[in-house]
Amino acid sequence: MEAVAKLNNYPTSPRKMRLLADLIRGEKVEKVLAILEHSTKHPATPLRKLVLSAISNWKQKNEGGNEDQLIIKTIMVDGARTLRRMRPAPQGRGYRIRKRSNHVTLIVDVKGTKVVAPVIIEGAEPAIAEAPKTVAAKKTVTKKTKKA
Repeated sequence: MEAVAKLNNYPTSPRKMRLLADLIRGEKVEKVLAILEHSTKHPATPLRKLVLSAISNWKQKNEGGNEDQLIIKTIMVDGARTLRRMRPAPQGRGYRIRKRSNHVTLIVDVKGTKVVAPVIIEGAEPAIAEAPKTVAAKKTVTKKTKKA
């Protein structure tokens, strides 16, 4: 069973956070913690704490589960609020400074988790969805006129 951890409104640009997210996506949790611990990038520390939080959430849901097989199943980095500031510029102008922030959603799960198939009850009619009917496109005929 998967566990979710979220980090909201972290004050760094989503682009910088996605650089780290791409490094750890799909990796084992032990390897992820080592990568983030030795990374020199600024958002590595809060991302490491987020991974530890997701592991803790997974332990709460799955008591007695095997933690060795945990992987980062999904990590999404979305843009959050942007603070707009003005900076003085030459000749009385103002340059806009955008201080970006982001939301991170992290999902951990055991490697090789199987999807449970639906249960078929005897005597019940199976629900079969009919294929949608396609409508033939109408042909439009245009006449070309000659210009003199």
